[in-house]
Amino acid sequence: MLVRDLGEEEREEGHVARANRARRECARRVDASLRRCYGDRPWGPRFGGLLDGLVHTILSQNTSDANSHLAFRRLKERFPRWEDAAMAESGGIEEAIRPGGISRVKAARITELLERVRRDFGSYCLAPLAEMEPRAALAYLMDIPGVGRKTAAVLLLFQLGHPLFPVDTHVLRVGKRLGLIPGRAGPAGAHEVMDALVPDDIKYRLHLNMVEHGRKVCRARRPRCGECCLRCLCPSAQGHGGVAGEDAEKR
Repeated sequence: MLVRDLGEEEREEGHVARANRARRECARRVDASLRRCYGDRPWGPRFGGLLDGLVHTILSQNTSDANSHLAFRRLKERFPRWEDAAMAESGGIEEAIRPGGISRVKAARITELLERVRRDFGSYCLAPLAEMEPRAALAYLMDIPGVGRKTAAVLLLFQLGHPLFPVDTHVLRVGKRLGLIPGRAGPAGAHEVMDALVPDDIKYRLHLNMVEHGRKVCRARRPRCGECCLRCLCPSAQGHGGVAGEDAEKR
């Protein structure tokens, strides 16, 4: 077996360190550009309790914001207390959340979630998560059926301000086009990349602005590169590392 030259290893480590610094600086520039385009995003919890936030996040899976908001409002109107929902038949929950789509699956997940929380913490309350280290809280949530990495990260970032970066389909697409996320990375790997890459103080704002940018400009099909505030930073818009924008549409 050949022994690698120590100098070669040092050079390789130096190259990786420089590349990581460059990508972190790129994330800062992306954040600054998106902030000018979409504004600042002061952090503040969106719900009065963690359990409310988790149920709403589950309802938001595979549907629009408008539909998930309506489904959550109908659920709370029908079951003002989580104890009420836990004692109800799943059909009642399913009917209440129907506007959110795939209501049978989501109703079953909510019922199982409520049972799990009651068993683990003695009440229908997730407040003990706030006392956990962020990674411990993340692991606990991901052990709940129907709660994946994105859902868990959304809850902990939005409700507790933990330094986690949720990666949805818009963030994944925009991040890959910008070269922040490796092209072959899947959702799990992308979460690890963005957690490490994005400075904690901009995680919340950059996540929200990347989602909005992905919806409005950096679309999956026919991205609007000509009016993109990131086009000077984006290899895809410049014709490298991907096909996007008006030039791509003419091909």
